[in-house]
Amino acid sequence: MDGLDDFGGDEDAALRYAIALSLQDTGNSSSKTPIEIESDDDGDDDDDDLDKGPKYPRITKEPEFHSGKLEPQIASLPKPSSVSQPSPSPAPSGLAALGLDRKKMEEERLARLRKRKAPESEPESQGRRQRQKLDTEFVVGPANKSGVHLPYPKGTVKKTWAKGFPRKDDIKIEEVLQKDELELAVISSFQWDEQWMLSKIDYKKTQILCIAFASNEAQQEEMKANVPSSATIKFCFPPMMPAGSMHSKLQLLKYPSYLRVVVPSGNLVPYDWGETGVIENIVFLIDLPRVDNPESTTSTKLGLFGEELCYFLRAQGLEESLVSSLKNYDFSEADRYRFVHTIGGSHVGDNWRRTGYCGLGRAVTSLGLNTTKDIEIDFLASSLGSLNYDFLSTIYYAAQGDDGMKEYGTRNAKSGKNKPPTQTKIQLKDKFRIYFPSHDTVIYSRGGRNAAGTICVQSKWWDSASFPRELIRDCKSVRSGLLIHSKLMLVCHSDSNESKPAFAYLGSANVSESAWGRLVKERGTGNPKLTCRNWECGVIVPILPRDLAEDGSRPSSVSDFYDTIPVPMSIPGEAYGDIKSRRPWLFLEH
Repeated sequence: MDGLDDFGGDEDAALRYAIALSLQDTGNSSSKTPIEIESDDDGDDDDDDLDKGPKYPRITKEPEFHSGKLEPQIASLPKPSSVSQPSPSPAPSGLAALGLDRKKMEEERLARLRKRKAPESEPESQGRRQRQKLDTEFVVGPANKSGVHLPYPKGTVKKTWAKGFPRKDDIKIEEVLQKDELELAVISSFQWDEQWMLSKIDYKKTQILCIAFASNEAQQEEMKANVPSSATIKFCFPPMMPAGSMHSKLQLLKYPSYLRVVVPSGNLVPYDWGETGVIENIVFLIDLPRVDNPESTTSTKLGLFGEELCYFLRAQGLEESLVSSLKNYDFSEADRYRFVHTIGGSHVGDNWRRTGYCGLGRAVTSLGLNTTKDIEIDFLASSLGSLNYDFLSTIYYAAQGDDGMKEYGTRNAKSGKNKPPTQTKIQLKDKFRIYFPSHDTVIYSRGGRNAAGTICVQSKWWDSASFPRELIRDCKSVRSGLLIHSKLMLVCHSDSNESKPAFAYLGSANVSESAWGRLVKERGTGNPKLTCRNWECGVIVPILPRDLAEDGSRPSSVSDFYDTIPVPMSIPGEAYGDIKSRRPWLFLEH
């Protein structure tokens, strides 16, 4: 595997490479196959510091795609090995980046129309003409005097449903989208299965805005041009780093009387939503009622959750009319949570404090959860980067409420005497646990090795002397046999005098510098600058302890999470240890 080691510490580049190799084995490039939107050099960012992203190694065995440039597609994870696989078919083109095969869909539409009587088809065609323009606002309709039923008015966290398992604390994609009532869907994903996605949304009546990645303007125009005439689909293409991923998953779903904000860890592919019964994810959702008077003072108060959501959407390039229309909804119940994000690019001035791990620390403090006392972290991830204790200390301090300056100050100290890596290692050894599946856990899972195409760590990183192997625990689902694609950080206090609540982060971010960023000293000014490769988003959920002492104190523990978070993995898990006898799942070696 020596030829695969030039990823520059970017686990997302390694993941894309692994996915490409997996396709060589499966040979499945069917139009029904989920598509990973290409995530390498965009070329549109003029920041002088952004042209030094890691270079991808040359792939000696080129996957078979419809163009000469590497555009890795994600093969559908098969059902358990006893199920036969479909034969290969030609890869799609055009909007195949999202797979919208205009010609095929138009042929299907015309065939359906021929089966209907002429009078029945006329109203439908009129309706389509009226829907050709996307209303890029969450427009508020007439008040519902009979009252509004909100399924999740205070927010909730669910596991994704998994085929073959009993229903408990879970949710299906159909229950998230509620296609019969859905008017507008703003959706983003790292992977897409276009035909599957459009089977879950009535694209003839629901307006769709896809936040997607395209490698250049030509690809953007091709995607737009191939939208089927019967659909109202628009696109937003966020600015990208030279090396990085549009990895965030976010859904804004508009219904007649409320807005649903959804933050999942899963992509828009069937296996991430349990339909193959081999892998699971986690999802946060909250329903926000529309306000009767959008011009009222209270309606414009988005709170910190809404403000950071809008900040993120503006950074991605969504139309201002859509972003500002969020004030038409009541965010008061969302203010108990925090929306946290990573915005791809370089951030200077005061902006670096709002995103990445710096933004995580800021959000923790804004909830009053900051502390200088010891905390314990259990971090579940599906992908690990080139980890070391310096990076993990930034996450630890951020979980305490630090804005990034603590580790930054230590790292940039003039004297080496102020840098205590050994002490940091000792401090974190019993306070930071990272959950990632072992080779055996994957092999003996329901889907076996074929289900682990989106679970990745590189052997070079794992075997590095600086990699914190002693912190890694074998990740096993409480639903025996499932693999876990969720990203979840559980933070609790070990001090008996600490009365502050525990909290959880859930979203798209793995344990990696690509996902959380790196705070460095800017050339010329010497001021802090945060550089982030990826786009990510997630939510902080405070957790109240089950029992408090009379003085309000009680150390929080992992058991406190179970009433609020359907924790998917067994805790504390089996430690890998310092020895190399137990190996993680190394996809590139299988």
